[in-house]
Amino acid sequence: MDDVKLSDGVVTLSPLHLDDVDEHLAGEDEMLVRWLNGGPGTRAGTEAYFRHCIEQWVTRGPLRSFGIRVAAQSTLAGTVDLRFAMAGLVPGQVNIAYGLYPAWRGQGLATRAVRLVCQYAAAEGATQGVIQVDPENPGSAAVARRSGFIYEKQGRDTDGNRFDWYICDLSDVPESV
Repeated sequence: MDDVKLSDGVVTLSPLHLDDVDEHLAGEDEMLVRWLNGGPGTRAGTEAYFRHCIEQWVTRGPLRSFGIRVAAQSTLAGTVDLRFAMAGLVPGQVNIAYGLYPAWRGQGLATRAVRLVCQYAAAEGATQGVIQVDPENPGSAAVARRSGFIYEKQGRDTDGNRFDWYICDLSDVPESV
């Protein structure tokens, strides 16, 4: 787990650790809660989730969670998750979810992170990336499009929430931004 580091020279992705909990909680804002987390984080809940993420790395489970770090400072700027198995995906698809803390938005870091995890997912055997975006979240849709994903359809999750599906053949993902 500790040896997984992906970088393009601007951002570095590495597995989340318990040392990241404070930075993650400090970076959480209304947008992350609304679009990604489903509710405000607590120390206990965030630590439990990060432990789950660590366990998934150790057991090579279907979830791979990365911290998005600004390469120069190793500062945690957000997270990007891969789910190799989840409801609605077909074999070969991997779901990608990402979020940046407010100070790091608008700098192209999420696009860089998505491209890096797509390369990792392809090396792990995934053939198609899926980004599910709430139709009211234009920023996330823009990241998907800049990362080479194309709108495919609108679907609903198991709770009935609508999501726009953006799809990308992982052999088509550019290696640099």
